[in-house]
Amino acid sequence: MLGARKAPAMRQSPFAALLTLLLTPLLLIPLFAGPAVAIPPGMPTTAQALQELALIAVAPESHEDTYDRDLFPHWITISGQCNTRETVLKRDGDNVVVNTSCAAVSGSWYSPYDGATWTAASDLDIDHMVALSESWRSGAWAWTTTKRRAFANSLSDTQLWAVTDNVNQAKGDQDPTTWKPPLASFWCDYAKSWTDIKYDWGLSAQQAEIDELADMLATC
Repeated sequence: MLGARKAPAMRQSPFAALLTLLLTPLLLIPLFAGPAVAIPPGMPTTAQALQELALIAVAPESHEDTYDRDLFPHWITISGQCNTRETVLKRDGDNVVVNTSCAAVSGSWYSPYDGATWTAASDLDIDHMVALSESWRSGAWAWTTTKRRAFANSLSDTQLWAVTDNVNQAKGDQDPTTWKPPLASFWCDYAKSWTDIKYDWGLSAQQAEIDELADMLATC
């Protein structure tokens, strides 16, 4: 019995062979959409954030005249010589090197608010997602000093972000009705973080704030 005949091998043209040779190295190069954003722990999903948003108490702000930043002790020592700021810089940076006092002397940090990358720690602020004065007006006026200290130095959620210093200063104590990150692609995570912090810490929000957060979550 005769065996089945093999199909003749297809010969590659010289041009196709050259094209394959030229393109193969390009196929081996990984493609990146951009710098990786260092996301603090506890970022909720969009679905979770929407559920939380619906449960945040809606109320006008109050006690603005009695706010004092000293009522929120920070930065506190976290470990050894490292305080909260230095801990966040180490957590969110790449190849961070610190000295014996825990101050960052080199490294690289990507600011998710504006998309800038910095190599000097002095160019960065550690931003409270929900500003201390905003939290005061939203219910923290009734907290103990111990709870306010925990809020101002919280490392277990998305309250603290390493960001470009002048962008943080432009934000100040504004909520999303009057300020949003310059980088619109970050609005989704910004709204998820803001919503989660307000919900987890039992802070209230104004109706306009809720509406703005809902619009930002719609960009997810």
